[in-house]
Amino acid sequence: MKNKVLHRIKTISEYHAVMGLSTPEHPSISVIDYNDVVLPCKAEMSLMFDFYSILLDRNFKAKMKYGQQQGGFDGGILFFMSPGQVFEIDLEGRQANRSGWILLIHPDFLWNTPLAKNIRQYEYFSYAVNEALFLSEKEETTVLSVMQSMAQEYEANIDKFSEPVILAQLELLLTYADRFYQRQFITRKIPNHTTLHRLEDLLNAYFNNDALVTGALPTVQYVASTLNISPGYLSGLLKTLTGQTTQQFIHSKLIEHAKEKLATTNLSVSEVAYALGFEHPQSFSRLFKAKTSFSPQEFKASFN
Repeated sequence: MKNKVLHRIKTISEYHAVMGLSTPEHPSISVIDYNDVVLPCKAEMSLMFDFYSILLDRNFKAKMKYGQQQGGFDGGILFFMSPGQVFEIDLEGRQANRSGWILLIHPDFLWNTPLAKNIRQYEYFSYAVNEALFLSEKEETTVLSVMQSMAQEYEANIDKFSEPVILAQLELLLTYADRFYQRQFITRKIPNHTTLHRLEDLLNAYFNNDALVTGALPTVQYVASTLNISPGYLSGLLKTLTGQTTQQFIHSKLIEHAKEKLATTNLSVSEVAYALGFEHPQSFSRLFKAKTSFSPQEFKASFN
């Protein structure tokens, strides 16, 4: 199998040219109706943009992949990509009745504005494709309304108010997405709680491994990769379900196992530390005391 050629699209004007669109009204931002896009003839493409992209997908039957996951889209979803992400698209023929909006924002458009830094706080720009935002009808109407308002402003004559108005609309869209993602963490109970159970099983197996003398604790990246989920999505999910970050959740499970070993075995504090993956017992003692207000030795002594 031949390696796919990566097509890097550096500017929004270049994107317009590739997709058969007219020249953008603004070089650093574009609001595009799906109906205006003329898809390239290639069935498969591997792409990377040098700008942010937000896609409201309502009936675009294609398979897309970025990160390590693949997902099929049937409509009513919203997903986000940051500059430099590589993604692949596999078009299943020419799609009829597709609808939706594409919002492209070059970092230059955000230059010298609060959003230039604040946009990084929205973790969903690093989510994997199958962690896209599944919208309810009411949520889709809300998102569609904001995007159409942005399109209306974008297509009007550019003046000194255009940029601040569009920036305000963009912040509103990102805030709505943040709200809807929090709802998704709660309402998609089965897959989300399944992920939580898998994480607990993973950590239990890790800390119960008697052969564990690696001198390494499980990292956020390790558990996310093992669960086949992006670190950002896992963190957002855990914050909603448990009130803890992924790192805090790992530490909680570690302390749980540490207490069990200290209370029910004859292992020394150092031996417990090594058994749990610590390279230095002092690091284990500091973490244990920070989490429990007792040193491991004091905790162990309370059972003797």
